[in-house]
Amino acid sequence: MPRLRTLASLLSTSVLSGCADPTPEFVDVREPCADHNPLRNLYWGDLHVHTSYSFDAWLNDVRVDPAGAYRFARGEAVGLPPLGADGVGTRMVALARPLDFVAVTDHAEYLAEVDGCTTPGSAIYEMPRCVTYRAGTNTSLVAFGLGLDGEMPRRFSDLCGQDGLDCPAAAAAVWERMQAAAEAAYDRTSACELTTFVAYEWSGSRGLSNLHRNVIFRSARAPAAPLSHFEAPTALELWRGLREQCQEGLPGCDVLSIPHNANWSNGNLFIPTAPEGEDAAAVAALRGEMEPLYEVFQHKGDSECMNGLSGVMGLEDEACEFEKLRQAPFEDCGDGAGGQGILGNGCVSKLDYLRGILIEGMKEERRLGVNPYRLGVIASTDTHNGTPGLVAEEVFPGHFGSRDDQPALRLTGTIPVDPRDNPGGLVAVWAEDKSREAIFDALRRREVYGTSGPRIALRVFGGWDLPEGLCGQADLVAVADSSGVPMGGVLPAPSGDQGPLFVVSALADPGGGGDVSRALDRVEIIKGWLDAQGQGHVAVTTVAGGGALAAVDLSTCAPAAGGAASLCAVWRDPDFDRAAPAFYYVRALEQPSCRWSTRDCLALAEAERPPACSDPGISQIVQERAWSSPIWFTP
Repeated sequence: MPRLRTLASLLSTSVLSGCADPTPEFVDVREPCADHNPLRNLYWGDLHVHTSYSFDAWLNDVRVDPAGAYRFARGEAVGLPPLGADGVGTRMVALARPLDFVAVTDHAEYLAEVDGCTTPGSAIYEMPRCVTYRAGTNTSLVAFGLGLDGEMPRRFSDLCGQDGLDCPAAAAAVWERMQAAAEAAYDRTSACELTTFVAYEWSGSRGLSNLHRNVIFRSARAPAAPLSHFEAPTALELWRGLREQCQEGLPGCDVLSIPHNANWSNGNLFIPTAPEGEDAAAVAALRGEMEPLYEVFQHKGDSECMNGLSGVMGLEDEACEFEKLRQAPFEDCGDGAGGQGILGNGCVSKLDYLRGILIEGMKEERRLGVNPYRLGVIASTDTHNGTPGLVAEEVFPGHFGSRDDQPALRLTGTIPVDPRDNPGGLVAVWAEDKSREAIFDALRRREVYGTSGPRIALRVFGGWDLPEGLCGQADLVAVADSSGVPMGGVLPAPSGDQGPLFVVSALADPGGGGDVSRALDRVEIIKGWLDAQGQGHVAVTTVAGGGALAAVDLSTCAPAAGGAASLCAVWRDPDFDRAAPAFYYVRALEQPSCRWSTRDCLALAEAERPPACSDPGISQIVQERAWSSPIWFTP
């Protein structure tokens, strides 16, 4: 029977209570995973990956297809541009450590057009637009990109229609191939070597402000065609379409929509609005159900926090300067929104960053009775090379094919390439095993976190009655799990007069396979809350570590000494106000090391180094980190 979704049922699920929806009946047939653990294991993945099926990847000579991306995730090498005479990439790259799970999220828009333009003998292959596209010009990149902007985007009439392709049908055929590649790569044996997800990206924008989302399905049960920006011009239409086609229309189907790159959105991605005539609470509830996660970091920058923006009170946080695409001076959007963020222009909003979004969610809950932004935190790469998880600063080959396949190009590129870009991040989940359903359910309940690349093992629990000596207990997880809530959870009603207590455990990335291990610097708890007047506040507290930072030798980039292999802390909020809604998330920072751009500059002769190598706005070092999903308190 289809699941009937009403406002009442939405308000009784994860939006308010922190409890996940009932698990759909359908699961992919497979052997039970041998590593099943009721206390959950840590798995590493990438949920934002483009291949040659994406218009902006093929255009830049990327020929790695979805099947190739899944092979890469398993540890096999793939070829990147420049292309050889056979049309295959000549730069071989491979992961030092394979991933546990991955989703290929090619743009749903233009699946048909790219396939037709690049397949000899198709109905549109010789059309002028296709000839220009295959030439790989900026003209095509701009034309295809602008075609996705606006409230009512339209397909190219010369490629789709009477004299061209039946583009919806052709896109559905490509979608079948995408699903088949995910199915073929999914390891259903008890080894659970690699888990793949059926997925795509919805790539809408308006006024050149980013509104993109990745759509991830729980199992092989997925609609017959993806909902692109052409079929669903707005996010609300996307959510309703996914609910109708998947959750209600296909028994056993479940799906998540994950927004990303608010730092390109001029406030538009998370501005809390409902169309005229719509019930604002119902829209907020639907959004909260469909979008329980936010991608806080990927190769186009960090979207955790920005100093100096209006609407978020608190001391300046030096760590907020990390991997920013936008730098002062810029216009503050205030309570409004702007445009042209994709081009690096327009105003910057508090809603472009996680802290402002979480505060806005609490304001909406106070206003509507429902929090649309109770968001778990993940990171991914957004690679356009078909290379999921390739995040090491030491060997960054770029993310956009021939557009950044050499150090000089990476350091001088223009949008979509910029020396302020980075190798991207990873998503970590705490799940009972590595099956699709277990990982997806961890995503839905928000027991997940993101990193800027390193595999820092981070665990967080909060509660009222946790033992204060937990860091010394071998059964820390079992005790905290039974008497508290994990990251992504909602605290129950207070059991006494004291504030909530949190236990945080962080283990440094051990490295291996060629990946470098770096020690931890410190662990912080970031608290955000609303005062009685509705003003948002943030405070950052170092709860473990935090000694002197190791010095980085910028002439050699040799690993620095110092730091800790593990950090653990138990911290109780000393300023808790049971009348004030609040969130708490953890940030774990490594010791500093050389940024990829510093390494690329060192690889060039001094006379050949571009201005980026001496630009004070581009840091020479990077302090890699992990961000946990928050734990919330609601009065």
